[in-house]
Amino acid sequence: FFFQAEDGIRDDLVTGVQTCALPISDMGFARAEMEEMVQRWLAANAACEEALDWTPMADFYTPDATYGWNVGPKDEFMAVGRDEIRELALGLEMSGLGGWVYPYQHVLIDDAKGEIVGFWKQTALATRADGSHYEVAGIGGSWFVYAGNFQWSWQRDWFDVANATSVFMEMIRDEQLTPGMTKRLEQAMSGERLPGHYRPDQMPVGLWDR
Repeated sequence: FFFQAEDGIRDDLVTGVQTCALPISDMGFARAEMEEMVQRWLAANAACEEALDWTPMADFYTPDATYGWNVGPKDEFMAVGRDEIRELALGLEMSGLGGWVYPYQHVLIDDAKGEIVGFWKQTALATRADGSHYEVAGIGGSWFVYAGNFQWSWQRDWFDVANATSVFMEMIRDEQLTPGMTKRLEQAMSGERLPGHYRPDQMPVGLWDR
């Protein structure tokens, strides 16, 4: 969809286009509420990055929410329900990623459908010998469905898997990768399927399913 800046946006990252004159979307949510959800989400992201613990963000999901992403032609991740999101998506999958930040570059709000898309970078605080930060090339992002009460009912992420693997291997060569992430990569290369990872035809919920 196409968006343009609207009056009343409280953050330069957040833009959108009103699809009607009413302040309430077809989903029954005020645009101001969705904008506040974005602000709360961005603040929680920053706090969790600093604390090196992303599990508190599980409170932003409904009890039956789903959260997934694709890792390749034979591997997809899916967490079903708030408990799995806390344990797997925000716990196990983020383990070893302390020292990485995910600054949102732009956020788009579709207030007619109650959906939000955010675009972010993946940047390590660790630096190369020349002072530059390790960063996953390409564009990463998250697509959310808002459920009201400042919670998501659905989230799907995307990122460039090949570029992520490349920068992790570079960090291993430079002895800059955390022990936790090194262990995760060793497990992945061993062929071991980690919890929450499925063959596409065995997913409990499809990536496009609502």
